[in-house]
Amino acid sequence: MALPVRDQLKYWGIAAAVFLVVLWFLGNVIMPFVLGGAIAYCLDPIADRLQKLGLTRVASVVVITLVATLVFILLILLVIPLLIEQTTSLINTAPEVFNRLRDGLFERFPDLLDSESTISKQLSSIGETIQARGVELLNVGLSSALGLLNVLVLLVIVPVVAFYMLLDWDHMTAKIDSMLPRDHVDTVRMLARDIDRTLASFIRGQGTVCLILGTYYAVALMLAGLNFGLIVGFVAGLITFIPYVGAVVGGALAIGLALFQFWGSVEVVDGDTVTYSTNWLRIALIAGIFAIGQFVEGNILTPKLVGGSVGLHPVWLLFALSVFGSLFGFVGMLVAVPIAAMIGVLARWGIDQYRASLLYRGKSGGD
Repeated sequence: MALPVRDQLKYWGIAAAVFLVVLWFLGNVIMPFVLGGAIAYCLDPIADRLQKLGLTRVASVVVITLVATLVFILLILLVIPLLIEQTTSLINTAPEVFNRLRDGLFERFPDLLDSESTISKQLSSIGETIQARGVELLNVGLSSALGLLNVLVLLVIVPVVAFYMLLDWDHMTAKIDSMLPRDHVDTVRMLARDIDRTLASFIRGQGTVCLILGTYYAVALMLAGLNFGLIVGFVAGLITFIPYVGAVVGGALAIGLALFQFWGSVEVVDGDTVTYSTNWLRIALIAGIFAIGQFVEGNILTPKLVGGSVGLHPVWLLFALSVFGSLFGFVGMLVAVPIAAMIGVLARWGIDQYRASLLYRGKSGGD
């Protein structure tokens, strides 16, 4: 005899509440396992493809581990030190950026800005404030990162968890499938496929887009001669998953730095007279790099790698990140996207059930 639906909802509701309470109490303790599970989920399709090529599951996981280790070592040796150096230099250079912008305003608008005006005093203090707060923020961020993601977690626990979960991924999913309630197994599997498709489209697809665009921006800006091109590309690529925000923030930061670097930087010597001219070509080149990046993302990368729609609206995504981040800290931010995708799939399924029910259609059954 099947268990009544009301009792089933009660038991599953209790299970969900217990899961949230456990997540609340464990907090950062489960962070390496969440990270390891996320890495295993993202790498499982690669392992499956290697198996189709003839490798065993163990050999596939070993190959993936060796490649990931090599990439990690290259990042540690080449990219990360330069990224930290450019971030520190950018924070220290912030007052000079504002001073040059202020001087440019003085030259072009002498009647609007004088040395005693409120705007002038504000511009003079902004650079110093950014430098002081920026260094403080950097120090706090680094100390917090070291507190949350210590060397042991980064170098030992997360890779080990990811290795074993990737090795047993198919077995774990089969075990979970065997424990599904038989009365609703088809519905749960359908919802699970929708959730997996949404997560795959967003996390794997959008993650690949972020990596490609971040690399493109960093390399292109550095080749264009922009100082701090690596950190600008890193920031722009990191937040590309929010539509338009990555391009706006990265583009504004890059063009602002280009104005600082190339505004009045070209010397024109005519006898005893030395004047400075703005290199508008370089500034236009920096802006063009982001225009090309946006065109490629919107017309090639996102349609091919992410798909037409993943069911995660940017506002819903930001809301989920804010809520789970405030409730569960860093771990909450890690699980915000998967849980938001699950809730979105369940909500769409619930709406479909409602539209097919008498509560919506009424006794007449009309549309």
